[in-house]
Amino acid sequence: MAPTTRAVIDLDVPGPTISRHLYGHFAEHLGRCVYGGFWVGEDSEIPNERGIRLDVVEALRALRIPNLRWPGGCFADEYHWKDGIGPREDRPRMVNTHWGDVEENNHFGTHEFMDLCEMLGADPYVNGNVGSGTVREMSEWVEYLTRDGDSPMVALRRANGRDEPWKVPFFGIGNEPWGCGGNMRAETYAELARQYGTYCRDHGDNVLYRIAAGAADDDYHWTETLMKAVSCLGCTREPKQFFQGLSFHYYTFNGQWADKGSATEFTEDEYYETMAKARDVERVIKGHAAVMDVYDPAKRVGLILDEWGTWWNVEPGTNPGFLYQQNTLRDALVAAVHLDAFHRHADRLVMANIAQTVNVLQAMILTDEQSGALVLTPSYHVFAMNTGHHDATALDVRLLDGVATRTVCTPRGEEELETLSVSASTKDGAALVSLTNLDAQDDTRVVLDLRGRDVTGHRARILTAPALHDHNTPTRGDAVAPRDHDGVRTHERGLVVDVPAHSYVTVRLELA
Repeated sequence: MAPTTRAVIDLDVPGPTISRHLYGHFAEHLGRCVYGGFWVGEDSEIPNERGIRLDVVEALRALRIPNLRWPGGCFADEYHWKDGIGPREDRPRMVNTHWGDVEENNHFGTHEFMDLCEMLGADPYVNGNVGSGTVREMSEWVEYLTRDGDSPMVALRRANGRDEPWKVPFFGIGNEPWGCGGNMRAETYAELARQYGTYCRDHGDNVLYRIAAGAADDDYHWTETLMKAVSCLGCTREPKQFFQGLSFHYYTFNGQWADKGSATEFTEDEYYETMAKARDVERVIKGHAAVMDVYDPAKRVGLILDEWGTWWNVEPGTNPGFLYQQNTLRDALVAAVHLDAFHRHADRLVMANIAQTVNVLQAMILTDEQSGALVLTPSYHVFAMNTGHHDATALDVRLLDGVATRTVCTPRGEEELETLSVSASTKDGAALVSLTNLDAQDDTRVVLDLRGRDVTGHRARILTAPALHDHNTPTRGDAVAPRDHDGVRTHERGLVVDVPAHSYVTVRLELA
């Protein structure tokens, strides 16, 4: 008989709002994410509108994609935005030294990106160049994008065919300055973030949310240095407004950085090691939040995880600089436990961007070069099943009666991996409960102890497959796809939910 855990959920005790921006995405000039992914050009036989691939847009609109980060990543700190405006045939070429050492023709630039965001209904998150750029260059880009009236950059934008300014809510001050963005020390970058942030102006009614480029993983010193740049120990006054948020990056893989393992061929032990790394993101979020709380107890500065996801060795036969990998059920479960952690820390974590949207790393969508077919990945389906959490009110979930664990060998030593993850939220007269069973072999059962409001109906969906390495392809597009789940029954405390091994289940509750 499957072990049973009780999950107590007070439906009438609201927590913080789960920002829809925690479901953000990331598009870098890397491999086939932009070219061949979003952008096929106006002469392509693939259906497009002004060069933007329509089936990709349609699929992402179904996810209610809230924001899109661009142009990088590492590419952002070698990108000079004026090379990507004006007639395409006149745009200068460049070499993408970070990703494959390939030539970039700059056919996809500012206007094309903003057009894409408008088609997606997504907020733009533009990432500026600190590593090889200048303060003036970044300031002029903000002016070009967001200023109305009359100014040099407004005149240039109008000459390039756009009269009205765009709305740009999010602007990044560089990327990974501790690495590809300049190999700086934290103190050096913190001074630059203050300087560059000063000249990223609010024009008209466009108010920028400036995001300082933060730490790798659990480098809490980097976060503390940035917080010192805008606040002081125990401060009760408003932090200085050089930037309103700071980021960090966290990737999941097993093995070592130089050999991260295969996306599709892995042992059960490697699977569990991956899940332990995925669940460890919660410790990292807590650590950054704790540092920020000391300098900003009112939580006015937001924490942003603007690169996260699985990172495997590239698929055999593909360019190693293009970071193209398959996406299996394992990747979907990694996404599920990350999103649960985001919900639990929505008081401080205000945005997250999975890396990346199309054809790179833990992509939502893969496009086949030969056939032109579009494949929705298992990770895509987790995001689709979770749209009910967007801008919903988080509900506290208390797990009682024991949670199953697995002993996992990791580079940090033996760890106990909790194999059940649950989160919940409510909005618009309904609640959504997400349940993930990470156990590779054993089913589990969860009693939803629902309190505070009457439940008048429910519907459940499940994402699973016979094997952890199952994935979708152009010829088997639904090998891992969600379906209705009949393993939910009434119980004296509320509902009981069967959660099979290696599965992700959502239960939507209709509330009185």
